[in-house]
Amino acid sequence: MAVTQTAVVSPTAAIASPHRTQKRGQSMSPNVSNVVLGNLHVKPWYPSFYPEDMIGGRKADWLYVCQWCFKYTHEIMKYSAHCKVCPLKDEPPPGDSIYEKDGYAIHQLDGEDHKLYSQNLSLFAKLFLETKSVFFDASTFLYYTLVLQDSTSNPNGQVVGFFSKEKMSWDNNNVACILIFPPWQKRGLGQILIAASYELGKREGRFGGPERPLSALGLKGYVSFWCGEVVRYIMSVPMKRPVTIKNISDETWILPEDVVVALKEMDVVEQRKTASGNVVVNRGKVRAWAEKHGVGARPLIDVDAFVSEAEGESADEEVEG
Repeated sequence: MAVTQTAVVSPTAAIASPHRTQKRGQSMSPNVSNVVLGNLHVKPWYPSFYPEDMIGGRKADWLYVCQWCFKYTHEIMKYSAHCKVCPLKDEPPPGDSIYEKDGYAIHQLDGEDHKLYSQNLSLFAKLFLETKSVFFDASTFLYYTLVLQDSTSNPNGQVVGFFSKEKMSWDNNNVACILIFPPWQKRGLGQILIAASYELGKREGRFGGPERPLSALGLKGYVSFWCGEVVRYIMSVPMKRPVTIKNISDETWILPEDVVVALKEMDVVEQRKTASGNVVVNRGKVRAWAEKHGVGARPLIDVDAFVSEAEGESADEEVEG
């Protein structure tokens, strides 16, 4: 299969917005030694911007975070008292459900309408993110939480991760920040969120990718996603039909430079002179890569499982009636 190659820019060459990156010289040592989320004990990876007077000083040995509203305290008695009366304890997580499938839901919420929740969610996430640092100006962001619906500890669903994006991104980024909380990592849930971000971007006409630069962990997740999407597309194309980088990009909504990253990562590109060009994708190698990494034809998300605005308005009318 011939592939036409175009000049691209390396994804790691992008410059991060200064208000979102960790300041040079700032300590990367966690300012919280231990965090408790619900009944789970987690060791933080990085410092967060919790106010010192709210966590008992510059460094807290223990921080207790509500699993429902993400409010926090360094005092266990206050935490215990709050958990008994948290207004979200017996309610579904905030926001509108826009996707439901296989025991998971994605809720969309506006940072302007849910400022405190969004701030607290972001502060908790920063304990596991290296570079992101926008927390208190949540009003310009939309948040998409991933809700585990079969959680035994919360019958209304447990938020296990999220991604956020700017309402208006000059760079057309479809993600500003993305994280699956450590207790739920290594289950492929990050891939669900990434896939959802691209599908939502497609529906909005926002052709882009995640905000750069990506962390090492973030880059690994995205490269895995790009590879899977490129594989699914290439294997769906008839054998003798030539495919260009633009073809793949247009069909997958993945930036051309990211398509190139995926092809190089899979090591499926060969230099060979053909009628269609000098760069050829070896379909045998693509198939072998897919088998080795367990990539099948089934998409990561079901586009029909997204709840349309019309369906949401109809449900609201039924409830009001």
